[in-house]
Amino acid sequence: MIVAAMTPILAVGTEKSHDPAEKPAEKSTDLPPNAGRDALRQIVQDHCVVNWTQHQDPAPCERVFLANARSDSSGYAVLADRKGGAHYLLIPTQTMAGIESAELLDPDAPNFFGEAWQARDLIAKFVGHEVPRTAIALAVNTAHARSQNQFHIHIECLRPDVFDSLHTAAELVTESWSPVNVAGSTYQALRIMNASLGSSNPFELVSNLNSDAKHHMGNYTLVVAGMQFKDGPGFILLTGTGPTGELLLDSTCTVAGGGG
Repeated sequence: MIVAAMTPILAVGTEKSHDPAEKPAEKSTDLPPNAGRDALRQIVQDHCVVNWTQHQDPAPCERVFLANARSDSSGYAVLADRKGGAHYLLIPTQTMAGIESAELLDPDAPNFFGEAWQARDLIAKFVGHEVPRTAIALAVNTAHARSQNQFHIHIECLRPDVFDSLHTAAELVTESWSPVNVAGSTYQALRIMNASLGSSNPFELVSNLNSDAKHHMGNYTLVVAGMQFKDGPGFILLTGTGPTGELLLDSTCTVAGGGG
């Protein structure tokens, strides 16, 4: 099911400027002491958004986008993962739990997956050269697998074996859900035929998979992998209750020559 485009967020933030030789992930994320599972929310709300609204500097985030100039407005930030590598996180600026959050199915909500896909240029900047769409994926973990209580989307490259599995299965994936084996695990797969995710809400697509997914979204992981089909650019959407999506990704971006 393809849904209409969501209301876009007005971009009033931008990324912090870097020297071309600088590795963005080396910046401090200013983790609050003893923040634990609340660290991402505190970093974004207490540091990135405050720095942007007061100083027009998104640090320690890479980017901050708000619906308006108020610090409590809806929007999102993009943060380099503290573990380093070609690994970024898109995080809403408002408090929100994980994949089970009802707000993600609100037709007026930002298209967080679409915005995360637009942030993939940070992967290319990190590795130092262009990275093809087919190497990049976005993932949301299951509720029991996540380490943070603030909703976030992982932006990374695919693991090489996952890349191979998806490209082998690509032309068998259709606009109807069907099982596909990915690196030894079975997921449900769906083809999305558009270049930017601007008219697709992966959360709604997964919620419509079956009754269990609709009522127990927290048990489901979600991965959106860039793909180039014979018919044009698109994505493969993966979901399931097995291995969580982040495990299919690789922050070294070996598949695109990142090399660690």
